Amino acid sequence: MEKLSELYRGKAKTVYSTENPDLLILEFRNDTSALDGQRIEQLERKGLVNNKFNYFIMNKLHEAGIPTQVEALLSDTAILVKKLDMIPVECVIRNRAAGSLVRRLGVEEGFIFNQPTFELFLKNDELHDPMVNDSLCYAFNWATEAQLSQMKTLSFKINTILSDLFDKAGLILVDFKLEFGLFKGEITLGDEFSPDNCRLWEKETLKKMDKDRFRQNLGGVIEAYEEVAKRIGVTL
Repeated sequence: MEKLSELYRGKAKTVYSTENPDLLILEFRNDTSALDGQRIEQLERKGLVNNKFNYFIMNKLHEAGIPTQVEALLSDTAILVKKLDMIPVECVIRNRAAGSLVRRLGVEEGFIFNQPTFELFLKNDELHDPMVNDSLCYAFNWATEAQLSQMKTLSFKINTILSDLFDKAGLILVDFKLEFGLFKGEITLGDEFSPDNCRLWEKETLKKMDKDRFRQNLGGVIEAYEEVAKRIGVTL
C-alpha cells in the first residue's frame, strides 16, 4: 500500500490517501507540541517510538474485543488504518487528578479517585478544547445518544485493560484521551494511544513518563517513552 495525496497534517501526524478509499496511511512525525501547537520541537526517534507503541496498544485492545482502526504496520513510522468519519469530541478517562482537572478544581495532583471519571472535550485548538457535555453533543449533532453511550462503555473497558497492562509494568495509568469515529456505521477507536495522549507515572517514585516531561521541561522525553515501551513489551 502506497501513499497518494496528503489529506491532513496534524501537530504530530500526517494522513495520506491510498488506492483503497476505505484505507489511509497514518505517518508519525518527530514533531512534539505543547500549548495547543504554539510550541513545537523535533525529538529524534519520537515518530518511530509512538508508531510502534500505538500499534502494540491497538493490537492489545483489538485482541480484547475493542474495534480499532489499525490494519497493519507499514514501516517504522507509518501504519495502515481504516478511514473513519471522526466524531469531534475527545473522551477523557481519569484515575488520578492531573493536568487541567487540577487547575479547574484546585485539587492536589495525584489525588486518587474512588472510581474513574469520564469527561468530554470538543476538539478545537483555537478554543483550547473546551469541556462539553452529552446535551451539547446531541444539540450540535456531534454524536447520538447511542454513539456516546458506546464510546463511554468502550472508554471504561479500555481503562480496565490498559490499567492492568501498565500496572504489571510498574506504572500508573493516571489519565488518557481517546478519539472515536464511525467505520461503516460502527463506533471504532481511532487516532493513537501513546505517551503523547496519556499520563503514566512510575508506581514507586511517581516519576512522570509521558508528554508532561516535554510540557514541563523535565527533559528525557524520548528516553521515558522508550522505557515505557520496553516495560510493556513493545519491540522498537
